[in-house]
Amino acid sequence: MEDSVLSQWNMFRSILAILQWWSFNVTVIIMNKWIFQKLDFKFPLSVSCIHFICSSIGAYIAIKVLKVKPLIVVDPEDRWRRIFPMSFVFCVNIVLGNVSLRYIPVSFMQTIKSFTPATTVVLQWLIWRKYFDWRIWAALVPIVGGILLTSVTELSFNMFGFCAALFGCLATSTKTILAESLLHGYKFDSINTVYYMAPFATMILAVPAMVLEGSGVVDWFYTHESVGSSLVIILTSGVLAFCLNFSIFYVIHSTTAVTFNVAGNLKVAVAVLVSWLIFRNPIPALNAVGCGITLLGCTFYGYVRHMLSQQQPPPGTPRTPRTPRNRMELLPLVNDKLDDKV
Repeated sequence: MEDSVLSQWNMFRSILAILQWWSFNVTVIIMNKWIFQKLDFKFPLSVSCIHFICSSIGAYIAIKVLKVKPLIVVDPEDRWRRIFPMSFVFCVNIVLGNVSLRYIPVSFMQTIKSFTPATTVVLQWLIWRKYFDWRIWAALVPIVGGILLTSVTELSFNMFGFCAALFGCLATSTKTILAESLLHGYKFDSINTVYYMAPFATMILAVPAMVLEGSGVVDWFYTHESVGSSLVIILTSGVLAFCLNFSIFYVIHSTTAVTFNVAGNLKVAVAVLVSWLIFRNPIPALNAVGCGITLLGCTFYGYVRHMLSQQQPPPGTPRTPRTPRNRMELLPLVNDKLDDKV
């Protein structure tokens, strides 16, 4: 009886974790698109900077005041040699995501973002000389094919937004690869990651935001109607961006890797559906088919990766980053559950 109750509670907790993760993620995406399109606040650098500031404050409160997670102490030298480069890539990743939202629909941006597994595998193969099972390469075929079909049939195609989203995938993959070497020895959770990286990201982005968008923001203040309510929406998006990081921390500890992968792909579908209901951007039939093919490819990729990760490496095989565990190496450099932080 106790085992049954515990099992039901664990299932309920997993469902709750996934739902609140979906809610925060989709809400942040939709709010950012609303800010760019409806509020006419077309300043992605400034929006990203506001998000970093809110995340810095939120992480400080969570760790120092609420004691949600213990602080992982990092040497001052390591903060600059290890955390700062990661923060730079983290900053580039978020900025490119917001820039792409500025120019292309949510549905198209989310589909392109699903290209991340392919860029990660290719970069690991090129840079780290890692070996992958043929099924991993086969799983990338529908991902790439679906994105090509979606791009060709996208009515609101914008080359600048497309490139921003594509380079955002590269930035996410680069963050994954750097994490193994730069954060080696530190078992960061998502809250501590934000605690250390968000202040650095704010520092990196503040000057470019002021130089490139400062005058435009000032003009927006003087010309836009309902500035007060608009600022509330912008600040709320920053608070929800931090809540998204916290929700990822919760869902990681409440689900399995396979469940997380499937839920992540379904989340993309939910984001596409919600954005269409709100913004009514046209989605041709072939475009929807391409998005579906991409999501199925991502699901298959996650399944194959999980199955191969269960294989035990031969005894005595070196485990250095540049030495594959075997010729069918698959294990990711870092926990792929953490790749979706905002």
